[in-house]
Amino acid sequence: MTLEMQVSESGESAAASIEKDLRRSIIELELLPGSRLSEQDIATRLGVSRQPVREALIRLANSRLIEVRPHRGTVVARISAKEMTEALFVRQAVEVAVVAKAAQSFDAWQRRRIASLLHNQEEASSALDHAAFREHDEAFHIAIATGAGVGIAWIAIADMKTHMDRVCNMTLQSEADMQRRVREHRAIMDAIDAHDVEAAQNAMALHLGSILDDLPELETQHAGLFI
Repeated sequence: MTLEMQVSESGESAAASIEKDLRRSIIELELLPGSRLSEQDIATRLGVSRQPVREALIRLANSRLIEVRPHRGTVVARISAKEMTEALFVRQAVEVAVVAKAAQSFDAWQRRRIASLLHNQEEASSALDHAAFREHDEAFHIAIATGAGVGIAWIAIADMKTHMDRVCNMTLQSEADMQRRVREHRAIMDAIDAHDVEAAQNAMALHLGSILDDLPELETQHAGLFI
């Protein structure tokens, strides 16, 4: 089945489907920083014309996940430690504010959904299913913003989270690493359930603050992936 046929059945545009596929490959480091991307090769592999591929690459360039170099080709952007630190600063500011609101009032349906997400995360960590774990991790943070009545806050930080996810994928390799994240999620929810604003803020700040703890070591170990 070609991508165009899949798009027709899913209701997504070809460009959106291609962007999603490439974005996932970049985040999961299947396409390493510095890898060259050929518009024609991608179109041939997916069985589509070059136009939707071009649109998808433009969107990824706008997200700064790829770099389009005139007369030199298109490559996956290398990871910038400076940008990661700045992105974390903004994300913390937004999500700490979100969780404070969540601790004051939280949607009951989203709370039940989060209970299911945490259970699924634990199962994913036990199975060392990194893709499922990351999917449930993102859904957890989206559900907090939605449950607090400020879902738009997630839209504001979604792009920067994408950049941080590449670093996270280098660190969340063991079951112990993933289980620690689940415990941090549960601590956040315990504070929300207790309507303890300060504890919720502290728990979220601790959770997000540890994301880039290993960044200096990763820069040394994988120098070719960073700028």
